[in-house]
Amino acid sequence: MDQGIRAINEKVREESLFVQELTAEIGKVIVGQDYLIKRLLIGLLADGHLLIEGVPGLAKTLSVKTLSQAIQTKFQRIQFTPDLLPADLIGTMVYNPRSGEFTPKMGPIFANLILADEINRAPPKVQSALLEAMQERQVTIGDHTYPLDAPFLVLATQNPIEQEGTYPLPEAQVDRFLMKVIVTYPSRKEERAIMERMTGDEIPTVQPVVTPETILRARKVVSEIYVDEKIKEYVLDIVFATRDPADFGLGELTHLIAYGASPRATIYLITTAKAHAFLQGRGYVTPEDIKQVAMDVLRHRVIVTYEAEAEDITSQDVVQSILDTIEVP
Repeated sequence: MDQGIRAINEKVREESLFVQELTAEIGKVIVGQDYLIKRLLIGLLADGHLLIEGVPGLAKTLSVKTLSQAIQTKFQRIQFTPDLLPADLIGTMVYNPRSGEFTPKMGPIFANLILADEINRAPPKVQSALLEAMQERQVTIGDHTYPLDAPFLVLATQNPIEQEGTYPLPEAQVDRFLMKVIVTYPSRKEERAIMERMTGDEIPTVQPVVTPETILRARKVVSEIYVDEKIKEYVLDIVFATRDPADFGLGELTHLIAYGASPRATIYLITTAKAHAFLQGRGYVTPEDIKQVAMDVLRHRVIVTYEAEAEDITSQDVVQSILDTIEVP
């Protein structure tokens, strides 16, 4: 077993060399936001979509755009609006009068990195079209289904304020996001650096330093990272505590949780923890890896009751109580 872990460690060390170069390139434009950048990389390595929430002006869009510029991939930014149609997203069939046939006109979804800006401003029909692309990695136009090229990643942003004219995302769609990332304000020192950089003579630019092949190779190594049986049981304890808190000595949470996390949370806790370990240059997962990603994986999967809302208790509070209580292996 030790020999196997040593071999995986060596593989991880070799394949994770690009991470430092990619982070340095993104750092030419983005000041601070280490948490967001690390989550973007975890999404890329774990092959999962991200929902990014934060007030306007926190470089959510810029971070995603900078990441795409540092990777040699096709990038599309789609601005979600109330009048957006499914055809504006996935494409449509166009009639050719010469041949008398319909031919597909591919929409902007046919790219590797998709920035779904202000995703909660689009109507349900558009969300359902996006759902197929997110879950199945394919798009149906007319009678034909077209696969999407790997890597395919949806990085969606939403604004927690200005809820007028927005559509709440369906729970089925929210659950398909690997993580929900909350972006906060920069520190005073970071904001000073942002001010200096963005008001200077020359705005910094980013060069592509990573290929899609490198990402796909790294994903293969991430899937091989070792997870001990005790870690797996720890993950199960955390997820099951969101469903039956009383079984884990958390009876005070029973009336606060309407719905616990789905089995998808169990899968994503393991895959994101593996990606987190990869970023640390390790070939095995530790309990700390689980703790680092647990909030991002669970905060949008635990649905609190009206009673919890009345007491101003959020899903984050519930998840934090669970993480503080469940015994770490």
